[in-house]
Parts: sequence; C-alpha cells; structure tokens
Amino acid sequence: MIEIKKIAEKKMRAVLVGIIYQHQTEEKLHEYLDELAFLAETAGIESVKRFSQRLDKPIPGTFIGSGKIQEVKQYVEEHGIELVIFDDELSPAQLRNIDKIFNPKEYDKKVRILDRTNLILDIFAQRARTAHAKTQVELAYYQYMLPRLKGMWTHLERQRGGTGTRGGAGEKEIETDSRIVRERIALLKEKLKEIDKQMLVQRKNRGELVRVALVGYTNVGKSTLMNLISKSEVFAENKLFATLDTTVRKVVLGNLPFLLSDTVGFIRKLPTQLVESFKSTLDELRESDLLLHVVDISHPQFQDHYAVVNQTLADIGAGNKPTLVVFNKIDNYKNPEIDPHDLSDAPRQQTLEELKRTWMSKLGDDCIFISAAKKINLDEFREKLYHRVAAIHRERYPYNHFLY
Repeated sequence: MIEIKKIAEKKMRAVLVGIIYQHQTEEKLHEYLDELAFLAETAGIESVKRFSQRLDKPIPGTFIGSGKIQEVKQYVEEHGIELVIFDDELSPAQLRNIDKIFNPKEYDKKVRILDRTNLILDIFAQRARTAHAKTQVELAYYQYMLPRLKGMWTHLERQRGGTGTRGGAGEKEIETDSRIVRERIALLKEKLKEIDKQMLVQRKNRGELVRVALVGYTNVGKSTLMNLISKSEVFAENKLFATLDTTVRKVVLGNLPFLLSDTVGFIRKLPTQLVESFKSTLDELRESDLLLHVVDISHPQFQDHYAVVNQTLADIGAGNKPTLVVFNKIDNYKNPEIDPHDLSDAPRQQTLEELKRTWMSKLGDDCIFISAAKKINLDEFREKLYHRVAAIHRERYPYNHFLY
C-alpha cells in the first residue's frame, strides 16, 4: 500500500532539469526553474544546480537526450545529490526509464526522480490541515501514482532483495497494489462526495449574504489581505501554498455585512489531478458574487501570473464573474533609475506610474493598487469594495436601500 510521505523529512539537495523548445523559450524556462526552485524550497529541498537542453520537443523515452541525462547523472554521482526534479510532468514510461538510468540494480544508494506534479502534491500533503484538504490531496496523489506503480514496485523489489523477474511475485504484487489503489480512489471519491454535500449545505446555510472570494496566484498576499479586511488571524507566510483550506469569514464594512473567502492559490502547470480533487474548494469561486483577484505587482512575472489565474478561472467556469483586480505589494515594486543621458533603444523596466498607464488603465475602476503588508491605500480599497458589495446587495434586496 502506497503512503503519502514527505519528500524532505530532512534537508535534501536537488538538481533541476528543464527543456527549451517551441512552446517554452529560454527566458520562460528560467522563470519556470526559478518557480520550481521556490517550490523545492517550500518542500524543504535545497536546489544546487540547474540543467537545461534545447530540443524540438521532449524525448518520449527520457524527456531529455541521452547525452544530457548522462551529464546530469555524472554531476549527481560526483556531488552526492539525492533528488533530480524535472520541471514538467513525466509520463510513467519516462519516469521508469530515467529511474533505471540513475538507479541501476548494482547501486545501493538511491536517487529519487521527481517531476513538478509530484513536488506540488508533496507540498499539498505537507500543508493539508483539515480532513477535507487531506482527502482532496490523497485522492490527487493516488490518481497521479496509479499509472506509475510499476516503476515504484521496481524500487520496492530492489530494496527487498527481489529477483526482478517478470511474472513472479513482484508482478502479482503490482496487480495487488493497483487493485488496492483503485479501490482507495473509489473510496476517496465517495468520501469527497459526502464532504461536498456537507459543504453545499453549509454554503446554503450562510443565507443570502453577498459572497466575495479572494483569488490569485500562490503567494501574492491573499491571506494577509483577508486578515486585514476581516480582522481575523488566517495563516499567512512567504511560501507557496500557505493556504489550502477555504477560510470563510463574515465581514462588516460600514453597516454592510458580507462573506469573504480565501481560497487555494493557483500556479502554472497546476496538476489536473488537483483541479479535479479540489472541485468543492473551487466551488467557492464559482458561486461567489464578486472576485478579488490579488496580483503581486512586485513579481517580475506578475503579468504571466495574472494571465494564468484568468485562464484557470475560465477553465473552471468562473471566468465571467464580476472582478476587482487588487495589485498588491506596491511597496516592493522597484522603480528603475532612469538615466536621462541613456539614448539606447534597449527596453527598460517601467515605473509604477508608467505601468498604470498601460493595459491596466483599461481596467478603470475595476482595479486598485495597494500594499496589504504596509497598509497603503487600504481606506480607498475598503471604500471601493464597500460600493461593489453595496451594488450587489442593492440589486438583490432593493427594499433595503436604507443601508446605503
């Protein structure tokens, strides 16, 4: 029976591997590997080296070419590295083939092969606190592992001193494990259905208060903003996926009550298993009246993050929700030092004021610039939020006009 275990129960070292190809430029790969390194750090792993290769497309058998994989293996062996993490999801065949290269039978020391999906699942497993979140993560984990059990059994067989022959006890054990995992997936799906029903009842029991949901890329400051608005103590820290469980608070602005929810952050290449497993959590977004899309404007790739969240919202059926875009962390935005004597045509970073006059200006009243940590522009934000919620409340309850 497979168990979810932390990858990094102690500090481990890893090398990161990615490819440059038609749909992923060298610049994009550097961004993705930066994010992969942050994911590894969140999981308690130290990234010590990065490898990349330019290919027309990923190699079906080993993801990267044979020469590059031998280069990675040599570095891993020479420096005693415990983990090799690939930036894309590896197919079951790729995972098995790569593992055989890094862990031939005569090797006693084991190098663990991970992909981005496995790493994210591990972080979710570490961060899950409630029974609901743990069930969602466990389901996603088993769905990911089911087609990869054969490779996992090879590891177990070697550790237990098995013969490695096909059709023997090992093969039967794989079939047994597959059956157990399929049964576990079915059981977890039924359990989630029951939890979803309970959460649906809870949402209905909240009455007809206006519902506002915080949404955004992971680590953009949603929980910090939640704490400021609701005057509560929601867990927040500078790590990816600090929040997994949906937190709902009743908030009163002026004399106007509404419900505010904080949801799990999004990320590029979000595993499809997690999107499916976290359906009930994402229902908070689908059923909300207003979205607060929080964006970390100080992040170099904030525009990509903004686009990823919008695409994910569209994918889950929440793309047309009324939205207020909250550009957060303006205190961390680094305005460039402009040299008046520089006459070159090289592109430069824009100042914050210049940014506001670009595509952001088209958002009009649908955006605001704040710093939740430094409490900059929060009064303006509260006023804008109050008027948005009041407009929804007025439309729903026209006879309560005395509230405004």
